[in-house]
Amino acid sequence: MITAFRGWNDGGQGASLATGYLAKLWDAKRFAEIDPEGFFDFQATRPHVSLEEGVTRRIDWPSTVFYHGRPEGLDRDVVLLLGIEPNLRWRTFTELIVSFVQELGVELMVSLGALLADVPHTRPVPVTGSASDSELVERLGLSASRYEGPTGIVGVLHDACRQADIHSASLWAAVPHYVSLTPSPKAALALCERLADLLGADIDTTELAEAAENYSEQVSEAVASDPDTAAYIEELEQRADTLAEEADLPSGDALAAELTRFLRERERENGDDYASGDGPPG
Repeated sequence: MITAFRGWNDGGQGASLATGYLAKLWDAKRFAEIDPEGFFDFQATRPHVSLEEGVTRRIDWPSTVFYHGRPEGLDRDVVLLLGIEPNLRWRTFTELIVSFVQELGVELMVSLGALLADVPHTRPVPVTGSASDSELVERLGLSASRYEGPTGIVGVLHDACRQADIHSASLWAAVPHYVSLTPSPKAALALCERLADLLGADIDTTELAEAAENYSEQVSEAVASDPDTAAYIEELEQRADTLAEEADLPSGDALAAELTRFLRERERENGDDYASGDGPPG
């Protein structure tokens, strides 16, 4: 199951754009939804009124919708969950989701998220992946989650999955905070590309890639007229380039691990020499 929630977990709408794109790409069909009545404060998350054919008024309530798709190249079906972070009863809400996906036989839940960060729009979007399950961390090439602090509905849903013995992982894209109100197809593209690696599937991102290129050009044009913002973005670019260069170098922990492995192999080889009667050199 792939999930995304609009709100605190969806900077630049990167996660919801990615999930909506996948639903369209995979021709996913809507098959269930959660009644919003018990989970939303409608004074905080208000329903929208719209006109149909300019005559009939329709009210659209905050929705949490399940979709079913069959991606090409995958040997399994996919459930997509697209909703809005609820205002009330988070534990009941997530328990309801977990109970439902257990009935569906879901084996893995992957949440998509996007957070505002000090990153430039002119560089590749950083995407981090984590999981609480050590087996999943190793199998999918993720990192163990070490975050401590405030959480959103995504964090609560992961905890509910853990208690129900459902494997779960999360992917987070970093979105430039200076364009927080602008939908970011570039973040959505990065999430879809990382998700494709995680699932071992081909995801056609041609449409997203074109939208991401237009997004970068439009943001560059918008900030070019503001010298202060342009200078700030240049600082972010320098910082991002420095971090990218450092990422190419092995960390101190990696060097220590490699040295330990080397010494253990040498010790093992020397032990074999001793066992063969050659002994250490005199």
